[in-house]
Amino acid sequence: MIDLHTHSTASDGNLSPSQLITEAHTIGLSAIALTDHDTINGIDEARSKAEELGIRFIPGIEIAIDWEPGEFHLLGLGLQLPNTVLSESIAGLAYTREKRNREILIRMNEQLGFHVDYEDVVKLGHSIGRPHFARLLIQHRIVKNIEQAFDRYLGKGRPFYVPKKNLVFQDAVNLIKAAGGIAVLAHPMSLYVAWGRLPLLIASLKEQGLDGIEAWHPTIKSGDCKRLEDLGRKLGLFITAGSDFHGEVRHGREHGARLLGRTTGGRKIEDGILEAIPPLLKAPKEPDHV
Repeated sequence: MIDLHTHSTASDGNLSPSQLITEAHTIGLSAIALTDHDTINGIDEARSKAEELGIRFIPGIEIAIDWEPGEFHLLGLGLQLPNTVLSESIAGLAYTREKRNREILIRMNEQLGFHVDYEDVVKLGHSIGRPHFARLLIQHRIVKNIEQAFDRYLGKGRPFYVPKKNLVFQDAVNLIKAAGGIAVLAHPMSLYVAWGRLPLLIASLKEQGLDGIEAWHPTIKSGDCKRLEDLGRKLGLFITAGSDFHGEVRHGREHGARLLGRTTGGRKIEDGILEAIPPLLKAPKEPDHV
């Protein structure tokens, strides 16, 4: 059993990188990718713990792409680190993320009568983003859970939503490939593209450097997952699967599960998914400073 999409406290998960790997080991995962949002800060810690416990570790990242009307997330899997270009680009993303976060906090303070300092938000975790503001709303009993926070306040078109400056697709692909990784379209249904248009869109992305498609994801119905897998195979793309595990902050997403719920009843992500992606099976190269 494996998992190619997980998050730690380096972004918006609630387990530290080492705790994430330890839990993966406890439930019997043989391989895991850490794919925190717009950051690689948790990779060294996770890699060290994976080596200690004997789990194959795949360094990764999840990058938000400039896209409307839905959300476009690109996974970079199998990164060779450190990498200067990738690190510098991520630093730029962190700067724009902080500007956005401060604007969100201004709106929350003004509209809800809060008196929260940004330093109070930073205490909620690293690589601050909307999920951290959702936790703030829960703490103040404005909402009951993360989903409600996004539905009422933080999702697109809601009162506290502030657009984030994201990378364009081609730039993100170039960064991932410069770092020795493969570029995978995460949870494709979040693009909000109709099935009639999706094959042409993904074919176009492949021409621009897309390597794979995350066909199996807990937010996608099993029938649609199979349809995405068939489409990916038809286009000659790698097929990946991930739980998008965040810990307790995202209920129903269990380590090693490709559908909502625990790794039972055919939900677990089989090792064969990874075995069919040769670039991720290579031994790590010496760091390539480019």
